[in-house]
Amino acid sequence: RHTRSFHVTGVQTCALPILATGLGRVWNGGLALFNLLALLLIAPVVAFYLLRDWDRFVAYIDSLLPREHADVIREQARRIDSVMAAFVRGQALVALADGIVYAVGLSVVGLQFGLVLGLATGLLSFVPFVGPAIGGITAVLIALLQWGLDIWKVGAVIGVFMIGQVLESAVWQPRLLGGQVGLHPVWIIFGVMAGGALFGFVGVLLAVPIAAAIGVLVR
Repeated sequence: RHTRSFHVTGVQTCALPILATGLGRVWNGGLALFNLLALLLIAPVVAFYLLRDWDRFVAYIDSLLPREHADVIREQARRIDSVMAAFVRGQALVALADGIVYAVGLSVVGLQFGLVLGLATGLLSFVPFVGPAIGGITAVLIALLQWGLDIWKVGAVIGVFMIGQVLESAVWQPRLLGGQVGLHPVWIIFGVMAGGALFGFVGVLLAVPIAAAIGVLVR
């Protein structure tokens, strides 16, 4: 009886950490989903009020500038604004290049709806990692439904997305994005890596525009 009681107690002791870990992961995943939904709901509202009151904000900030340095500060702000606009154009070119690669690759592999899915993935690639993640999961699910557990076919679909990510990180972003914002490709790669290491997903999103703004101020 004592041996059986000890065995049951040991099983319960081992199960508690596993259960706690599982609940913690579920909680963190739920928080991440809630934050994403909140961002999607709040961002349009904030954008609307910013656009409506933008001139008032600019005038108020301009009134706070020290008069003796106001012209210099305005000039730097205009240059940073130009760089940010160039960043948006460059990111659009990166998304277009991603869409072409994914669409052609998935079509060559023979995936159903590969052309449409590839172009949609490229469109979503305007937000780094979000488009490839959603497109990759969707493509793998379609591949499993189309071919079953065919390792070579499913592996080819995964390979398309891996090649697309390598091209985006090593070619599209440094060449297309770096040329638009006036940064050397090495600084683009370093900025994205540093932003991701320091602030995670948000750091990756903000790395290039922040690096471009710093570049303007340094120059």
